[in-house]
Amino acid sequence: MKILLVDDESELTEPLTRVLSREGYQVDVADNGKVGYQLALVNSYDLLILDWMLPQYTGVEICQQLRSQGKHTPVLLLTAKDTVDDRVMGLDAGADDYLVKPFELRELMARVRALLRRSPSFEAIPTPKLKVADLELDRDNQVAYRQGRGMNLSEKEVQLLTYLMQHPGQLLTHEQIYQQLWTDQEQPNSNVLAALMRLLRRKIEAEGTLIYTVYGKGYRFGEPG
Repeated sequence: MKILLVDDESELTEPLTRVLSREGYQVDVADNGKVGYQLALVNSYDLLILDWMLPQYTGVEICQQLRSQGKHTPVLLLTAKDTVDDRVMGLDAGADDYLVKPFELRELMARVRALLRRSPSFEAIPTPKLKVADLELDRDNQVAYRQGRGMNLSEKEVQLLTYLMQHPGQLLTHEQIYQQLWTDQEQPNSNVLAALMRLLRRKIEAEGTLIYTVYGKGYRFGEPG
């Protein structure tokens, strides 16, 4: 599914783009309202995430213009404005949802998922399963299978295993994995990745090792050789 993110704050767009991409969404980014409006006008998106205060066109103006031209793509409006009048103005402009800054990324992601469920293409594109060696990962249902044995995984375990399976045989450094799994705002301590890796290994390695530690550097996934 395809999302357009329009915001002029790179400290927000960069981690948010990472999180959305990690969840399997295709993300286009614009840092001013005019470019964002043009992209929304000529491309087909499943969701628009628009900051209210933007150079050239505001998020509200983009929304109004698109609605006047018959575009009904769901819109999530991001803003520091938090009065009732502001919320009413945003919703009256055609926004489907409204989120006040600063916000938790997990709340934003929940709102993204809720809005995308309204898209006609929501059910049409299931997340493809990943398979490496004798391990298969069903990301939609958070289950891994190995030699006929099913293992329930947490959301973070699914994210970690997805990243490992998408790069079989490659050395993934600690820093690369941290950047993939956590945003700059979350800043987990240095023991979190090791603890998560131990939990994942206990679940998937009863039939043999798949995750190899490269001491002082990171991890490599897949069968030896």
